[in-house]
Amino acid sequence: MNSAGPEIARRDEAIVRVVLRAAIVVLAIVGGGAIAAGAWLVAGGIGTKEPPGRAETVAMRRLRAIAIPRAARDRRPPAPATPDSIKAGMEHFADHCAVCHANDGSGDVEMGRGLYPRPPDMRQPDTQLLTDGELFYIIENGVRFTGMPAWSSGGHDSGGDATWPLVHFIRHLPKLADAELEAMKALNPKNAQEWREEEEARRFLEGGSEPAEPSAHKHGEKK
Repeated sequence: MNSAGPEIARRDEAIVRVVLRAAIVVLAIVGGGAIAAGAWLVAGGIGTKEPPGRAETVAMRRLRAIAIPRAARDRRPPAPATPDSIKAGMEHFADHCAVCHANDGSGDVEMGRGLYPRPPDMRQPDTQLLTDGELFYIIENGVRFTGMPAWSSGGHDSGGDATWPLVHFIRHLPKLADAELEAMKALNPKNAQEWREEEEARRFLEGGSEPAEPSAHKHGEKK
């Protein structure tokens, strides 16, 4: 009889035991992590008033970097930045992005301050050191569990794609001029109060009644 049979069986059983032990250890780590995360969430609540801590911020940025495919990270713009592409990106940013990121990319606006995590200051290295492909991917696909939505244009490299001009403008943010900031203010979306005040001013200039004083009411205040 072949004596190798029992030895193979014993070896297979040993391998199975090792695999099972490893699986139990992994499940224990994952379960422990889930319990710790749940305890942290219960202790801290679900509010967004407090910004993420340093450890959480670093961990999430590393996870984001890992989650972006290599092909996306290495992607390059179909054309270099030009004054026209930067201007197009600036106009798009003012109309779509500034409500959370601020015209200057600082994120220091009412909407941005209420998000969790806070929008990054895109003038700083944490954003500027991302590759063009990473910026493109984030704009196109958004970031889960944050306030960053997916602004997908289909991912095409055609000249009509609005995402690459946004990438060029983000690169331009650290050099943004005061005149550009002023120009962006006129491009920012207006709320209902601003539209009403603008319409009243227009009617007054056309010979109508004197416009009402602008309301000083802010979100959270009682009238």
